[in-house]
Amino acid sequence: MAGIFRAAVMVARQSKRAAMVTAGLALAAVSACNTGSVLSLQPAVDVGAQTAAVPQYEGMQKLVPSNPYMTAAYPRMDEPMSEPEQMPASETDCRGELRRLGVVYTDVQPIHEGQCGIDYPVKVSAIGGIQMKPAATLTCDMAASFAAWTKNELVPSARWRYFSGVKTIHQGSSYSCRNIAGEGVLSEHGKGNALDVMSIELNNGDDIDVRKPGLFAFRTRGFLNNVRADGCQYFTTVLGPGYNYDHRNHFHFDIKNRKSGYRACR
Repeated sequence: MAGIFRAAVMVARQSKRAAMVTAGLALAAVSACNTGSVLSLQPAVDVGAQTAAVPQYEGMQKLVPSNPYMTAAYPRMDEPMSEPEQMPASETDCRGELRRLGVVYTDVQPIHEGQCGIDYPVKVSAIGGIQMKPAATLTCDMAASFAAWTKNELVPSARWRYFSGVKTIHQGSSYSCRNIAGEGVLSEHGKGNALDVMSIELNNGDDIDVRKPGLFAFRTRGFLNNVRADGCQYFTTVLGPGYNYDHRNHFHFDIKNRKSGYRACR
């Protein structure tokens, strides 16, 4: 009888051991396919390459985590930015002319002030070795016209009259948002198409004031007469001392576009 009881106990122990081995194998199999902890009941996470490469997104991107490039109401971040507006060919060609004339300039941000403004302004600080003080903000066309006049007319006239080169052009107004004095018409200064010259400083130390010279200042008068007359070949408007009180102390140059082709040189 005792022998039968011992045999039963041994069979029970073997059955329990077999059950534990089976449970251990099952647990090992589950753990091999799960990055979480079975004992702590943490949720499993797919460790495939695709999920591991998906970045963590905020906002509405969380609504569609299966597609990292699908963004409800947001632009795709990997799409290239749109290119900035290209400068017109005429402006590009004009800048080539500025470089040919030796103009030292910088491109500045577009200017828009009500009815005034310049789409593609340049700031001129020098023409060859001639300084512009202060630097003048102009349209490229006006800068090119003024540079051509300076190089082809002003410099030769100064050498002929004073035996000297030009050191500095002192200007009183380039771009300025305003109307023509006494009129309700926008000034060419408000378009960047005008420049006022106050005085011309020479390399020999002479500083030629544009104001009307004295009766016996023959050389200065001849020089300023040349400045006025030669300017009409490059500008559509040249106004200076003697025209009216407002222009008593400077020469006004502009490239106003007149349909009739009329040029005002006074």
